Formats: sequence, C-alpha cells, structure tokens
Amino acid sequence: MRRSLLVNSTDGFGLGAGFEVVHYPKDAPYQFVQQREFEVQGFRITNMTPHPVSETPSQDLETGINQLATIGRLLDHPELARVYVYICYYGPVTRPEIKAALEIPKTIVYDHVETLETLGIVTLAGERPVEVTAEPVRITTDGTVVTPTILHAVALQEVDEDISYFVERHGVGKLAAAVRQAGLHYAGQITQRMAADPLEISTGEAVSIILALKPALAVGREYDPYFDVIFPEIADDIEFEGEFDVSTPRPNTD
Repeated sequence: MRRSLLVNSTDGFGLGAGFEVVHYPKDAPYQFVQQREFEVQGFRITNMTPHPVSETPSQDLETGINQLATIGRLLDHPELARVYVYICYYGPVTRPEIKAALEIPKTIVYDHVETLETLGIVTLAGERPVEVTAEPVRITTDGTVVTPTILHAVALQEVDEDISYFVERHGVGKLAAAVRQAGLHYAGQITQRMAADPLEISTGEAVSIILALKPALAVGREYDPYFDVIFPEIADDIEFEGEFDVSTPRPNTD
C-alpha cells in the first residue's frame, strides 16, 4: 500500500480516518475523540475531523498521533530531515550513495535510514545494495503546508549558518513563513527587504534568510510534487538560474 502523509480525510491516507488538520467550528454538534490542538515544533495542528467516538476506531487515533509525531521528529532533527529529503528527491538510492552525497558517516546514515524506516516513511528493497525510496509528505498545520520543500529548508540548518541562526532565534514556524516570502521574492513579486515586515524581523535578517532558502526552493520546484500547494498562485513564476542540489548549501554567488 502506498504510504503518504497527505492529509485528506476522504482518501484513506494521511492522518487516518477521523483526522483532518484544519479548523472546525468550536460549537459543531459533534464529539471529538481527542483534544483540538497539537503543538509540533512551532506548528499548531488544529482539530480532527468530527465523528462520534463510537465510530472512530482506536487504531486510527493511534495512526494519526504517530504520523504527527513523525513530522515533529523531522522538524526537530535537521540531519534526519536532510537524509529523508535526499531519499525523497533522488530515490531509489543506496546507503553508500547517501553517505557520499551528504558526506555523513556510514554509521549515521544507517541509523537515520533505520529510523526513517521505523517511522514508516522510507522503504527498503533488494539485496546488496539495498535501495531506499521515500514517499513525499504533505501535512497542513494552521494554514502552513509542510512538504519536502519545508523539510529541506529545515535540513539546511546542517549546512548553512544563516538558517541555523535564524531557527535558533525565531523557530521552525517562522522559517516556514520565510519559505513563503522567499517564494514571493523569487517569483518577482517582492524584494528581499520587503520580506522583513511580514516576518517581523530586521531587514538584514530578511535579506540573509531569503538568500539562504534559495536551494530549498530551487530543488523543491523540480522535485517536490506539492510545491504548488505551498505557492498556489506563483509556483510557475518562481525561476532560478544555475543548478542546485540537496547535498549542498547555496552557491557562493548570488
């Protein structure tokens, strides 16, 4: 069965039957099987699909919570997210290929792949060399969509000091908002400096983070199947010159 974290309460995937990460009126005449909100690394996951408790199997609740935890794990561990995004974009790949591309020690690569397999978001197949593949994730949290592009931005903390500093100061939620502003910039709709006000950061920080996020958007535009969900009106207008890769940060030239 195809694995995915696509949030859709009608297709059988994602958070499982009974879950939908969207707002729902508080006075709705339904019983909810669990609390209305979850906090996942700066994202607010709000309201599950309303169903009578008797109609919501306990295994669906367990599945939904586990998948929320998976997203939190990736958002909280940049190196793990980096391995996941590389597999997602370039898979099927072998673990030696991941090691060579990301310049991560062999033992760490094996540990991360094992963790991702346990989380249920990568699949191993074949024998010597074992090939690893990953399904692209998509989850909507309080109006922000988390897709491989967002996870790539999170992963860049491992190789880009500006992004690491930004997350340390402002958190992952603000980084996701910065991805949106970067998209507007690279679509030609705003300048780097104009991103400062909506992000409530200094002009210098805005310029730095917009430049630092360039690889995430450039690679995401090519490989993320949900790129147009993040940028529904401007995805086709976002353009870049030159080649970008998940394994490296932004080029030295602008």
